[in-house]
Amino acid sequence: MVTVKEVKTKAELRKFVDFPNKFYKDVPQFIPAMYGDDLSDWDPKQNPAFEYCEGKCFLAYRDGKLVGRIGAILSHKANATWNTKRMRFSQVDFIDDAEVVDALFKAVEDFAREKGCNEVHGPLGFCDLDREGMLVEGFDRKGMFITYYNHPYYNTHMERMGYHKDVDWVEFLISAELPEERVERFDAIALRVLTHNKLSIAPLRNRSDYGPYIKQVFELLNVAYAKLYGVVALTEKQIARYCKKFIPLVDPDYVCFVMDENNKLAAFGVSAPSLANAMKKSRGRLFPFGAFRVLRALKHNDTLDLFLIAVRPDLQGQGVNAILLNHIMKNSFKNGIRFAETGPQLEHNEKVQAQWKTFNKEQHKRRRCYIKQI
Repeated sequence: MVTVKEVKTKAELRKFVDFPNKFYKDVPQFIPAMYGDDLSDWDPKQNPAFEYCEGKCFLAYRDGKLVGRIGAILSHKANATWNTKRMRFSQVDFIDDAEVVDALFKAVEDFAREKGCNEVHGPLGFCDLDREGMLVEGFDRKGMFITYYNHPYYNTHMERMGYHKDVDWVEFLISAELPEERVERFDAIALRVLTHNKLSIAPLRNRSDYGPYIKQVFELLNVAYAKLYGVVALTEKQIARYCKKFIPLVDPDYVCFVMDENNKLAAFGVSAPSLANAMKKSRGRLFPFGAFRVLRALKHNDTLDLFLIAVRPDLQGQGVNAILLNHIMKNSFKNGIRFAETGPQLEHNEKVQAQWKTFNKEQHKRRRCYIKQI
């Protein structure tokens, strides 16, 4: 018999967050998220998204054994922005059992109906900077700590329950090693774009130099990403939370802020050495030894994770991306980086994907947002 229980206590929330770490402990491709971050995501006192969201977590048990989990997020802000009545499902994992899966999604769909929603979609988080999308291609590839991993049978169950594709994201593995003539050409393009548009690259020597640019980064992010699937503008409190989360991971060598002639942010790129192996060994925990592994990974690595890239709308299509990539890739090559891996990018976002045409690349993963009318 399958029983679904709403998470009410801190102990139950810890079980909810830790379930995939135990479920996938023998799967080499699975990379845990940061355990502490996932806990705080569901705490209204720590996650500012609860100012405009409601959320519930559910655990599924069969004969007393934990066999699945699912989160439900009602983003009032997203529904107002996109004129929808949708409930999001999030952080979903389950054994290959139709009764378990149906019971988990029934809990979300019942909550959605209770709140007047007519659709359920996901996996999505509280905002666009959270993990999103169910893996549909690339099950044999190692994940990133900012993305989900799931077994192939998840998708079979989604379709069986009447969920269908709403949108896909694709991911690329890129060779950071370029022939010398291509490097010189890239340099020339970047210099030409800088000169023609009266742009400059902000000097960054250490993390303390980020301060004057942080607010502008998120203001630009809100503008540049506004039309992307499900995106809502981040609040000041959310910005502060994500700064606290990501700034310690980002070395100035892998950041580029492009400024206009009025010293306003025109574009930015943010990346960091891969934390996949460090997170795997530490099961997503920073203590007692995880922090040491993370620090080591940030200094000794051959793979770069490309987190965010954005260009001000009035400068899009003018080659500004070349400045960002040229700057970050030159530093990457200097530091021994051989590969770069993108996060999820909407499959129809041709502007973003066009920037990889200079590089040897492989589209190695795909993930999906499912939707169902209820």
